[in-house]
Amino acid sequence: MRPTLLKETIKSLYPVQRTVSIEGAPGGGKTTVVQQAATELGVGYIEKHLPTMLVEDFGVPDMMTANTSVFGYKLPDWFPAKGGKHDDGRGGILCFDDRNQANADIQKVIANICQARNLHGVPMADGWMVISTGNRQSDRAGANRVLSHLRNRETVLEFETHLDDWSAWAIDNNVQPEVVSFIRFRSDLLHDFDPQRDQNPTPRSWVEGVSDVMGVVPPEAEYEAFKGAVGEGAAAEFVGYLRIYRKLPNPDGILLNPTAGEVPTDPATLYALSGSLAQRCTEANFDRACTYFERMPPEFSVLAVSYAARRNPDLTNTQAFVKWSIKHQEVLF
Repeated sequence: MRPTLLKETIKSLYPVQRTVSIEGAPGGGKTTVVQQAATELGVGYIEKHLPTMLVEDFGVPDMMTANTSVFGYKLPDWFPAKGGKHDDGRGGILCFDDRNQANADIQKVIANICQARNLHGVPMADGWMVISTGNRQSDRAGANRVLSHLRNRETVLEFETHLDDWSAWAIDNNVQPEVVSFIRFRSDLLHDFDPQRDQNPTPRSWVEGVSDVMGVVPPEAEYEAFKGAVGEGAAAEFVGYLRIYRKLPNPDGILLNPTAGEVPTDPATLYALSGSLAQRCTEANFDRACTYFERMPPEFSVLAVSYAARRNPDLTNTQAFVKWSIKHQEVLF
């Protein structure tokens, strides 16, 4: 299930508080989708990373009670107990991250929270939904077998990385345009996960291991730094792409005189130039940008305008955009 559909599915299941488990290869953005769903719903969000937790983190016996013949439990402050600090009337999502790496004892506790909606007899606040994220055993990420009675208490949704969804997220979150345009050019490298390799290109590694370190490490160290994040093959291709990107015609010069600027024919260069120009589009120069975009092959014209409009939605209110969209009204993006 692609991220945008997964997010809408979570939001649609929220009113009935159906327990959901999201599974997929490492680094795809499963937890990010859950966070976005909570934000768009306007509800609370609690995230617990289960591989680092013990059963005792879910509550310990309270021996300091007035009546020494019985005792209760002290619960952790993160649990959204009814009447507790998280019970503010909004409800929320309780996310158990990397749940499939949890041992059987913790899975048993979670199963009770999902079904009975309580922890050691203390009820969970109204309006809270439980979601787990995790990798599959085939991913060799330390996932354990999920207990059958826990499986029977949740809806399992498979997460699938999607190029358009990731591109939109990346543009909204200021991922370097070189990375975005490269992934559009080599889409198969967005999430090429192989558990037999030490390093893999994934959405997470492209953002945190490549985009975030560009301009931070010395230029002569870029390949080694990128290789350590996305693997040797992907890093070599990206460094080669960067050489093209950095030798592009001056985008500012193209925007000043869009009818005279040369239009490349090589697809890699066109991808790079589309991203570079879209990065510079403003309401003041968008008419000139569209003039140049119209000189590009149609698919790259659409790509460039899509980039630009995603980065700056105000561009869609310009006369240049209206004129361009009429010519390309068969395109939905």
